[in-house]
Amino acid sequence: MSFDFRPRKFISRRCFSFGLSLVAMAGANACVFLSAQQTQAGDPGPLDFAAPGAALSASGPDLQAAAAPAQPSGNNASASQDQPAQTAQTNASGQQTKRILGIIPNFRAVSADQILPPETVKEKFVDATEDSFDYSSIFIPAAIALYNMHEKATPQFHEGAAGYARYFWHSAVDQTSENYWVEFIFPTFTREDSRYYTLGHGGFIRRTGYALSRAVITRSNSGAEVFNVSEIFGAGAAAGISNLYYPAASRSAGNTGFQWGLDIAIDAGSFWFKEFWPDINRRLFHNKYAEPPAQR
Repeated sequence: MSFDFRPRKFISRRCFSFGLSLVAMAGANACVFLSAQQTQAGDPGPLDFAAPGAALSASGPDLQAAAAPAQPSGNNASASQDQPAQTAQTNASGQQTKRILGIIPNFRAVSADQILPPETVKEKFVDATEDSFDYSSIFIPAAIALYNMHEKATPQFHEGAAGYARYFWHSAVDQTSENYWVEFIFPTFTREDSRYYTLGHGGFIRRTGYALSRAVITRSNSGAEVFNVSEIFGAGAAAGISNLYYPAASRSAGNTGFQWGLDIAIDAGSFWFKEFWPDINRRLFHNKYAEPPAQR
């Protein structure tokens, strides 16, 4: 029996080790990210429109008189000030879309520097439900099922169409269970915000480290940076529960660790892709998938 599961055990060690490496890396960088974000929180960095006026005052009345006709007045002035602001907002980096490539759900991604109210219990439930039952939610289970059948990860499922169907529904249940534990059940009790808050600025390495660290660090409902109990223990709970519907021969610590590490690795990878999706959308697709701002 151990010989049949050798490929799966090898992958299990790889995935579990990768999950642990994410935890170690994020823990090492946690203090750096927290201190950097606290510094940025106190410095919103708006454009200083008072500086040109101060320069004109220091240059004498003649320059002020020459510059006066260039300044619009009344409603035109207000409109001209609003237009650059709207343009800057449209072209700003870190603007997320509801779907990636118009297909993949991206409902829980928050645009850079966007401030949202605390996530309610209902919103957490809706997020988990959308991620689990959206029409595109079959892609990841379908890919995992195909790979597992190729590797004969669970020989009891056999092969062919019937075998693939067994691999698929098990993978789909794995994904759904993990979504509800990580996005709804644990965040409700721990009062954590399971949404992904885009960094949107800084170099590639810094943003990559930030994105991967979100598997370990998240926000509380109050906005504080906290240990991501929902991700780590929620994924572990889902992996443990999976033993209830897999064949008895697959119920081992190695397979449970494989599922746990796989869930964390997939979530960390999705965080990374979400972080750079606005850049991909802007540079490669020229904001083809950009969405108009909500009208309220």
